[in-house]
Amino acid sequence: MEKNIQKIKIKNQLELWAFCAVIGTVAGALVWALLKIMASGTEMIWEWIPERIHIPYYTVLVCTVGGAIIGIFRKLYGDYPEDMETVMGKVKKEKRYEYKNMLVMMIAALLPLLIGSSVGPEAGLTGIIVGLCYWAGENLKFAKQNTKEYSQIGAAVSLSVLFHAPLFGIFEVEEDPDMQLADPGRGSKIFIYGIALAAGTGSYAGLSALLGGGMSGFPSFDAVEVQRIDYVMMLAYMFCGCVLAYFYETTHTVTGIIAGKIPGVVKEILAGLCLGVIGMLIPAVMFSGEEQMGVLMKEYAGYMAIALIGAAFLKIILTNLCIQFGLKGGHFFPVIFAGVCLGYGLAMLFFGQQGDSHVVFAAAIVTSTLLGGIMKKPLAVTMLLFLCFPVKIFIWIFIAAAVGSKCVKKMGKEV
Repeated sequence: MEKNIQKIKIKNQLELWAFCAVIGTVAGALVWALLKIMASGTEMIWEWIPERIHIPYYTVLVCTVGGAIIGIFRKLYGDYPEDMETVMGKVKKEKRYEYKNMLVMMIAALLPLLIGSSVGPEAGLTGIIVGLCYWAGENLKFAKQNTKEYSQIGAAVSLSVLFHAPLFGIFEVEEDPDMQLADPGRGSKIFIYGIALAAGTGSYAGLSALLGGGMSGFPSFDAVEVQRIDYVMMLAYMFCGCVLAYFYETTHTVTGIIAGKIPGVVKEILAGLCLGVIGMLIPAVMFSGEEQMGVLMKEYAGYMAIALIGAAFLKIILTNLCIQFGLKGGHFFPVIFAGVCLGYGLAMLFFGQQGDSHVVFAAAIVTSTLLGGIMKKPLAVTMLLFLCFPVKIFIWIFIAAAVGSKCVKKMGKEV
């Protein structure tokens, strides 16, 4: 009898590990597919066609028509893509997530990205991965009892692979008390995450090597020698990061209220029109910000400090406008771009021509404070930025993220 029980335990454990590996592999493949399609579509719309056909006000036309298509698509098929908080909220409340609209979710996630909306691709991926996990739970007998855990693992792996930050997805889930993975009792959480993450990273890397990749992730900043004056300026950088985080939350609320008073399709067209006009005048604030940040790192000295600071606030406004008016997606990529813009601008404003040796540290502190204020998850922020900024300022990034989390909460309560 005891031997049979032991065999069953071993069998269940092996099934758990094997299915986590499958989840990781599928998540990595889906991330690759989304980014590959996005990269190919973006290249065709924004490079191939303009090179061959001259169309006046092309940016405005693409964004406005794209907004109309998105509005009609949403009216016909539902309000997709849903952000991670919404998806996991449904999992918690309804104990399941609808998975019959997988193709709709994929198309809805891609459309805003293709027309240059100021959002990231992570929002749509979460719903797709969680939906697949619930499909498995309802169709595969051995997977049924741990469906919620599988969905959380899938979401964590997707975020880690997407941002090229192995531990980010884990802390994004584990720092939220409503989303923590319950230990199934047949292996530690870290080991389970490790299996899924290794499989996800492997499938993404393999497909990228064979067929080429999409987004390459945020570029890494050069190592810096932190000076005494930089530590003094940390207070100013953190204050400005908190201000931008509070500005993000305020504009998110305001644009949501305004969008609620505008009928469907019309608000998407308006958002597309605004995106197109702003994008025609200031192209750097379009798209997620990943490629634009690489350009900024090389050419920032050619811009006035006030222009970079203004671009940071404009990026926040445009991102919330896109999210709330229907050109939906994630906010991580554009928020990081805004933080780096503000950090570069502040360093140049405070140090003038000597700002070159201070911009990286300023960007790191401002960005981590900003993300900490928005996410309220200092460890997740630190893991997200770990591969972007030099390792030697790792502790200062965590401190800034923690300060941002506390300060923005307090600012919100006082108001």
